[in-house]
Amino acid sequence: MEKIVRRTIDWEKTGRNLQILRMDNLTLRRQVCFELNFEKGECEGNCSACRFDMDASISRAELAAVFHTSDSVIFNWESGRTPVDLEDMLLYCRISGVALEDILVYEA
Repeated sequence: MEKIVRRTIDWEKTGRNLQILRMDNLTLRRQVCFELNFEKGECEGNCSACRFDMDASISRAELAAVFHTSDSVIFNWESGRTPVDLEDMLLYCRISGVALEDILVYEA
């Protein structure tokens, strides 16, 4: 048996990873676009025929709407000021198609 050492998350670096995802993850952009536009009848769920620009990054406000929170909460996550709740982190991973271990950065 080996000793298991508790690792501490570096929330500032993890927050930068979240910001990079928001700015540059097509899967996240598509899911946020779908979430924001489907119920308004402006999205059919067919991203290949989408009329919305998928080249642009999503804003903090758009992401906040999906998480049912404010853009200041998203800012605090991305700046490392506040840690992300586990449920929100798992949702973030799911909608961006990225594994949790690929987002988290641990202190050295």
